[in-house]
Amino acid sequence: MAATRTSSAGGSLLELVLIVAVALGLALGIQAFLVKPYRIPSESMVPTLEVGQRVLVNRIGMRFGDPEVGDVVVFHPPRGAEEFGEQCGGGPPPQGSPCAAPTESRADVNFIKRVVAGPGDEIAVRNGHVILNGERQPEPFAAPCGGSSGCDLPDPITVPADHYFMMGDNRGASDDSRFWGPVPEEWIIGPAFATYWPPDRIGTL
Repeated sequence: MAATRTSSAGGSLLELVLIVAVALGLALGIQAFLVKPYRIPSESMVPTLEVGQRVLVNRIGMRFGDPEVGDVVVFHPPRGAEEFGEQCGGGPPPQGSPCAAPTESRADVNFIKRVVAGPGDEIAVRNGHVILNGERQPEPFAAPCGGSSGCDLPDPITVPADHYFMMGDNRGASDDSRFWGPVPEEWIIGPAFATYWPPDRIGTL
């Protein structure tokens, strides 16, 4: 009887280990290929997303469709965007214009911003508001710009093919495509679709 109980206990322990291993594998697989959590690191998306808030990012979304204007996405910015002294591909843009091209390589960090223009779109910025193809966009999510250097860029640029122009909702405190250019589609990780922390801000985006 003692031997039977020992064998049964050993089997239960092995079963528990296997269950934990499978659960861990599934969790890692889901995070790697399907859904990934992301913590908001800065104030660039206030008031939509606060510092420390957590969102879920759909990692397979980019395989079934292109980003749309208005989507909040996580992406790799151009190299140089992660440092002070923003870098624009080809050198600083002409005064009064947004950056028209990114640097050639991408940074290893992740940013989260809103898509405000897509391939072939013409974009300018006036008082922090997007002028898309000559029309000011309704942007109830955007915070007042406050007179920073990127608030007025009235000379339009055209977004290159397969690129997307990103801006934070906190227009006066966001380091974004105005300074380091549009983002190639292949650098976009996926759209953020829901918030799960803190509990009082759980919801969809």
